Amino acid sequence: MLDRRPTFVRLATPAAIAGWLTACTVSPTTPAPEPPSVELAPAVQAPSPPPAPDAADQRRIASLELQVLEKSAQIEQLQAQLDEARREVVRSMARLQSTATRAEAASGIAEAELAAKSVPDNVAAAAAIRNLTEQSSAEFEKANYGGALYLANQAKSAALSARGQIEGEQGSLRPYERSLELPLQLETRTGANVRSGPGTGFGVVYTLPARSRLVAYSSAEQWLRVVDDSGRRGWISQSLIRARP
Repeated sequence: MLDRRPTFVRLATPAAIAGWLTACTVSPTTPAPEPPSVELAPAVQAPSPPPAPDAADQRRIASLELQVLEKSAQIEQLQAQLDEARREVVRSMARLQSTATRAEAASGIAEAELAAKSVPDNVAAAAAIRNLTEQSSAEFEKANYGGALYLANQAKSAALSARGQIEGEQGSLRPYERSLELPLQLETRTGANVRSGPGTGFGVVYTLPARSRLVAYSSAEQWLRVVDDSGRRGWISQSLIRARP
């Protein structure tokens, strides 16, 4: 026989339901804290060696070294000219009156102008020679015939010297060749080959021992046209010579 008595259900309280829901809820995982970033010191690099000079730098260095040699020779030449000028002033003061005539001065100027025209424009001394002839003409206009003749003789001497260097020591200048301001008194640093042209592609014409004396008259890049004490001519690398002490 069935039991028909009413069943009483006890309802849970709201607080109990809230606790049950909380227990059943899966709490999200709390992310682990990131480790603190550590700033690394930059790596210390060893200083790189200076770059080796390229071909253009080497040419510039060689050109500057050659200019120093030329300027040294110019200083010596200018000092000699200054000494000669002082002696000339003393002689002029002793004479008090020049014995040169107008005709002699005019003839000297004409000879100087002809000599100056024989010097090519690409020779370094050409401008200085023409300047001397202009100064000589200016003194002639002032009726200073002695001074005009003196300057004319100086111009003629310089022109003949320059022409002699070109014709006697160098021959005709090549297109890439530059005449030096003044002949350079040099010597070899070590044993050196003297070649038939400005470059290692030219044949060796003779060999010199260390401290051999040379005179240079022109240059082409890093090569010098030279003549030794016995009159032999050729080209030598600028790296193999130095100024004569």
